[in-house]
This record gives sequence, C-alpha cells and structure tokens, in this order.
Amino acid sequence: MTEEDKKLPDVSWKRWGPYVSNREWGVVREDYSANGDAWNFTKHDTAEAKTYRWGEEGICGICDDKQLLIFSLGLWNKKDKMVKERLFGLTNQEGNHGEDVKEYYYYLDNTPTHSYMKMLYKYPQNAFPYEELVQKNAVAGKENPEYELLDTGIFDQNEYFDVFIEFAKASQEDILIKITVTNKTTTDAPLILLPTIWFRNTWSWGYDDYRPELKATDSNQITINHKELPIKNLYASQAQDVLFCDNETNNQRLYHSKNDGKYCKDGINDYVINGTKTSINPNKIGTKASFLIDEVIGGNSTQVFEFRLCDKDFDKPFDDFTKIFTDRKKDADDFYKNLQKGIKTDDEKLVQRQALAGMLWSKQFYHYNVEKWLDGDPAEIKPPKSRRNIRNEEWETFNSLNIISMPDKWEYPWFATWDLAFHTLSFALIDSDFSKQQLKLLTLEWFMHPNGQLPAYEWDFSDVNPPVHAWAAFRVFKIDEVEKGKPDIQFLEGVFQKLLMNFTWWVNKKDNNGNNIFEGGFLGLDNIGIFDRSETLPYGENLEQADGTSWMAMFSLNMMRIALELALYNKVYEDMATKFFEHFLHIAYALDNMGESDFSLWDEQDEFFYDALQLKDCTNMFLRIRTIVGLIPMFAVEVIDEEMLEKLPAFKERMDWVLENKPKLASLVSHWEVKGDDSKHLLSLLRGHRLKKLLERMLNEKEFLSDYGVRALSKEYEEDPFHINLDGTDYTVKYLPAESDSYMFGGNSNWRGPIWFPINFLIIESLQRFFFYYSPDFKVECPTGSGTYLNLDEIAEFLGKRLAKIFLEDENGKRAFNGQYPRFQEDKDFKDYILFYEYFHGDNGRGVGASHQTGWTGLIAKILQPRFTQRKLAKAQTESPT
Repeated sequence: MTEEDKKLPDVSWKRWGPYVSNREWGVVREDYSANGDAWNFTKHDTAEAKTYRWGEEGICGICDDKQLLIFSLGLWNKKDKMVKERLFGLTNQEGNHGEDVKEYYYYLDNTPTHSYMKMLYKYPQNAFPYEELVQKNAVAGKENPEYELLDTGIFDQNEYFDVFIEFAKASQEDILIKITVTNKTTTDAPLILLPTIWFRNTWSWGYDDYRPELKATDSNQITINHKELPIKNLYASQAQDVLFCDNETNNQRLYHSKNDGKYCKDGINDYVINGTKTSINPNKIGTKASFLIDEVIGGNSTQVFEFRLCDKDFDKPFDDFTKIFTDRKKDADDFYKNLQKGIKTDDEKLVQRQALAGMLWSKQFYHYNVEKWLDGDPAEIKPPKSRRNIRNEEWETFNSLNIISMPDKWEYPWFATWDLAFHTLSFALIDSDFSKQQLKLLTLEWFMHPNGQLPAYEWDFSDVNPPVHAWAAFRVFKIDEVEKGKPDIQFLEGVFQKLLMNFTWWVNKKDNNGNNIFEGGFLGLDNIGIFDRSETLPYGENLEQADGTSWMAMFSLNMMRIALELALYNKVYEDMATKFFEHFLHIAYALDNMGESDFSLWDEQDEFFYDALQLKDCTNMFLRIRTIVGLIPMFAVEVIDEEMLEKLPAFKERMDWVLENKPKLASLVSHWEVKGDDSKHLLSLLRGHRLKKLLERMLNEKEFLSDYGVRALSKEYEEDPFHINLDGTDYTVKYLPAESDSYMFGGNSNWRGPIWFPINFLIIESLQRFFFYYSPDFKVECPTGSGTYLNLDEIAEFLGKRLAKIFLEDENGKRAFNGQYPRFQEDKDFKDYILFYEYFHGDNGRGVGASHQTGWTGLIAKILQPRFTQRKLAKAQTESPT
C-alpha cells in the first residue's frame, strides 16, 4: 500500500483541493437578467469588477470544500490591458462553433487526496490579443475552423513564460505552493506575479453579516481570520509588497452607482495596471489580498517562487519546503507506479497519468440554491418576475453545496448528469469512494426532482439525458468490490431505491403512447437526427426513437442486474429483479412491434435500427439515416451465470414461466434458454444475426469505422447527404467529421460525424459482455471487407487501440489530437502535454470542442488499463459473488 493509499480513507485530506472554477462569468447561476442571457449578464471584461454570488474562479485555484477561502495566481506582463486573473474565452455567440477557451494550460499531475498537484499555464509576454480573437472568430463562419491563440502569432518568437504551479500538502491544512517560471525566449522579460488569496463573499446577501479578515504582518505574511477555518497564514518567500482590497462589486464602474466600500474587487488590478493608489487599502487589511512580486526573468532562465498556506505560525516556513515537495512527489510517483504495473510503454503511462490528473483537477465547488436564485436575496434587488419563465422554476428543491466532477471547468463549469456517470468509471480506478459519492449525490432529495427526474445541467435541469446512472452505479460497485475485496451493499441498495423513482419517471413521462417506445427527445446527442428532437413536430407527427427505447431497455437490464445482486443478500429483491426482467421483455417486444402494428424499428431491408415517424394517420415511416442511434440497441445486454440463478430460485421460476407462457415476449430476445460459453445466459435486444449485421456496418471504414474509433454518423453521407421532405420542408444531413455547421443548440452541436468517447466506451464494454456469452468461435470480419475475422473480445481490443491512437505518439512522434498545428506536434514544450478534448475528428482524430473535457474523454485512462484487468472486471459483472 502506497502512502497515498493510506491517506485516502481519511476524507480530511480532501478538504483542500483544486475546487475553483476556471470560469464563473457567463453561467446560469450568476445570471440575474430578465431575459436569461447568462453569457452577457456577466462577461470576461467585467468579471474583474463584479462579485459573484455562488462561486469563484481563478487560474490554478485551490480552496476548501466549502469555498470559504481561495488561493489563485494573478500575472501581468506589463503589456496586457488587465491582470491575468482568469482564463479568457469566447461566449457561445462569439465563437463560430460555440463557447471556446482561448488559452493554453495543461493538467499534468494530481493524486486523489490532492496531496500533490501540478499544472502548466503558458503566458504570453506580449499583450494578449483579446480583440483580435473576438473579431476573427466573429467573421469566421460555421464552415471555417476556430481562430486560435496560436494563429495570432503571439507564440512565434517563443515570447512566453511557462508557469508551472505545484502544490504539496505537509498535512491536511498545511499546503506548500511552488511557482516555477521559465522565460522561453532569449531576451529578458518583466513579469509581475500576484499570488492572491480571498474570501468568497458570504456577507453581502442578507443572511449573515459575519465578515472574515485578511491582514498583513509584513510583506511576506498574510494572516487569515475566518471563524470556520483553521488556516491562519499565507507566507511568501520573496515578495516586495502585499496589496489589499475587498471582494466587493465596483458598482460605480459597472452601474454608475455608489460603491458599498472604498476598495473594490478590482482594486489590486487598478493599482498594478494604472498605479491607482486609492484603489487599495493603505491599512493593509481586507477580504482580498495579493503578494506583489515584480521580477525580470532572464532569457532562457528559470526562477522559483515559494508560498505556504497553513494552520500554523512559522518562524522559518520554508526550511522543510524542499523535503516536503520531494516526499509528496515520490508519493505520487509510487501511487501511479502501482496503478500502472501492467502498462507496457512509457507513453501510455504518460497519457493515462495526465488523463487522471485532468479528472482530478476538474473537481469543482458547485453551489446553487434554485429557490434563492429565483426569489433573490434579502439584501439585493429582487430578480425580475420574468426569470421564472426562463428556466428551472420547477426545480426549487434543488440545492447544491458540493464538490462535483465537471465536464470542463471553463467550457462546462456545471455538472452534467450523463457526463458524470462516465466520469465515475475513470475515478473508480483511483478513488472508488469518490465515484460512489458522486453517483449517490445526484439521487439525493435536494438534487433529484420529487417526481423522480435527475437534473440534466443548469441551463435546463429538465432536459433529458440517456439513463446511464444505473449502469455506472453497478460498474463502480463491482470495481470497488474487486479493489477492496468486499461489496458495498449499502451503496448499491441506496442508489437502487432512488433509481426506482427515476425509472418510474421515465415510464410515466417519456412513453407518450404507452407502447414501451420511448421518445426521450434530446437524449444528450444534440442534432444527431434529421431535426431537433427536443422540439414538438409541427403537424402532429410523433418521433419513435430507437435510441430512447434502447436506453430504456439498457436501464431495465441494469436495474434487473442490480436487483439480482441485492437479492443474494435480501430475497425481497428477487421480485424487483423479475419486474425489470419483464419490463425489458416488453420493451424488446415493442421495438419490433410498435403499438398494435407489426411495425419494427429494425428495418429488415437495410438490417439496421432507425428512428421512425408516426404520422397523423397512424402509419409509420422509417427515417433511414445511419447514425449511432442504430448502434445503441447493442448496449442493452446482460450476461448471467447459472450459479447465480440457482441461488435465486424464485426469480428463475418466474423467468422460466414468462418465457414458456408468453412466447411473443420471448421470441425476439436472444435465446435465454440456450446456454452460452461456460453455462451463461444472455439477455439482449440482439440475437447473433442482428449483432453481426450491426457490426458489419459499424466496422465498415466507408461508414462508421475510423482509424480513431467509431464515428457518430456514417461517412457515406459525406458525398451523398441524406435528404427528406416532410410536410413541404426539406431536411438535409451531411457527414461532418468535426465542427458542426448547424446553429441548433446555440451552434455548439456536433454529433454528425465525429468520434465521441462515451459511445465508443459503451460499444467496447457491450462487446466484452457479448463475448462472455458467445464462445471465442463467434467471429466477425474486422474491418469489414478485410478478410480478417476476430472474436468480440478482440474487436473490443481493436477499437480500444484505435481510440488510444488519438493520444499516443505515432511512428513519426506525432499525436493525432494535436491536429493541424506543427508547433503542437513537434515542439518539445508542447507535444507531450495532452489535451482531452470533448470529441475528435472522424477522419484524422484531431481534438475538437472543449479542450479540457477530460470528464468523459478521461475514459482513455480506463481503456489503457491492462486487458487482463478489464476482463477481470467484466467477468465479475456476470458472475455470482463467491
């Protein structure tokens, strides 16, 4: 057991972590406008002067788990128009492909207790091209790529600083901070560092007027006084001065009204940039403070700056600094060495370690009380009544004050329920307790709606995401059991009870015709279909979704499998397992027999699953466009061994009765009574023939299969787009391997061709599940037309290797995700820093979308785990516990 493993059970080691958002401006919870235009209510250029209500932002920020106190880094190159306190990016309307961060920063290392953390920020030495980035992207158009920071030429002469920020914990409340600055050009360059500490404003809203205090002891020490925090001091090894203001809005600047105090939030910025002495407190006291370190960094040289945030008074706070950093770095190395024992190459280890670092750095303090947000605070102006008609009015019970894994702390600094399910699979490799806590969190009474719906994301909590929570919960349960040697039944039972409510919500709300065909709507896949699936169709048509129905079949099987597991400890759950078994059969039957008709969502002509339109005259029409919607039925699969059934005779008896006495229900399900390899039983929407036909399409390089994974849309539509006319309106869908040309969902809608990790991961896992039923002799041509036949486990491995190619060096030392920029591919100061994008180009694997969405793309960490580990876990999911 490593030193990090020993710390993990003690949650106090996680009290401080990287829980600060990279962007708090432009989010829903800070929007108090009358029209719900969150992107314009607070913007990047006004954020420095406006105090936030619900959270804080910063560069490489850390805070306590209640975000009472925050540390972050400010920088000024003496040319920028403002201190670099926050990362810059474009709003959804400004970016030609949606919101888009325009900075280069990399998460390099982190441990589950955050005892050691490291990241890199690349700060230009010349004036940051804010206006150029806005203007160039504004005229770029949907057909063009994004205009990036590198395109401005600001890095051409290496005129930038590499700013490495590292944290090492001496104890739970004693955090050492090292900032290493390297001037990457040959010329000396000035730099002001502003390591900043401040209190989140909890006193201005009319609930509690308690005001904590920061105070200078000398130029190298700030004392901290907060009644709820043991932290007492922030020390600097070499500061020239310490500057103070307050975390209060500059009303005069923003609204031309009176300020509440003299020294506003942007006071330190005004002093540093403009020399405005009246903007900082001469008494060196306040609620926000920065050390001022004014240096010239020599050409091609490095300087190190040291700080200590702690609960102790030190005479010599830096005497043990080097030893503590060395120890914590060794602890991190030991932890990952143990984790990566079976990984063969150093490059795979580098990619996995940075993927897990990104996961850990993407934890965020998330505070949002919808009732208070709708009603307004006692000491503030009441929000306009119109905001109740904009969003989330029906979610007044929602109330979060938690650390949550974010998709991306700049582009998506708010949790997303279906993203989070995938996050927990990666986290389970290193901290299964955190994975379980995250899964439980969304089912708590103050997260889940009273009607059983799980919140989607703050832009619209009522939106509908694929129901993958049960899938993730059982997988994490099994990973945790294998890791710890005992099952956490209390976790599994608690989540299951809440998911019963969620399942009921789906059945009552998303099966409009009561025929077990589910219309889900958005389902997280943006504009994968012909038209916006969240909108009501204009002429009374009804969209019957192959993926919505398949997700529910998967949900049913996941709930059945959980119930079977719980029934081994409490026989009451045998009845619940039977209930979900029968529900699955009804959904499977409905997929082939919609309503009273014999119409099936499986098209016998094309041998593929399609969505269908139920027209006004109650006839049905296929929407024959091949997308990943048609592959999702593959995910509804469970394999159960005979030994488990023998332990649950009541379930087995009822199951046998149903299969014998309801032949219509049993006829279209993969033959349960036919025992597969090693006496296993299969429940699936697919029999062998249909599975092979789907794989024939999926593994065809002219359709779904890319060198880098499975595309979201068949490449066949690149030269020959899909067309259809409905009620006089023409609809066209074209294969787009990267950025979307659609303005649907704010222009940030990109499921028409690229490679997405969550879907690819579910494909791989489903193939592994099928493999445990079928013998290794069940083979499919892979790729289609190649003449090479592989079994299903080999195909899963084949796909995993293609996904890994996105990140790993090729024979020329290049990484596909780095795309078209030679600088990123060849420069040693860029090429080995990995970005885990939101999705990837369907033909060349370059990264697209949110550049730090390690969240679900962090699944590469699990894919890179040794194959024997993957098989062991997949096997554990099919068998009865011993």
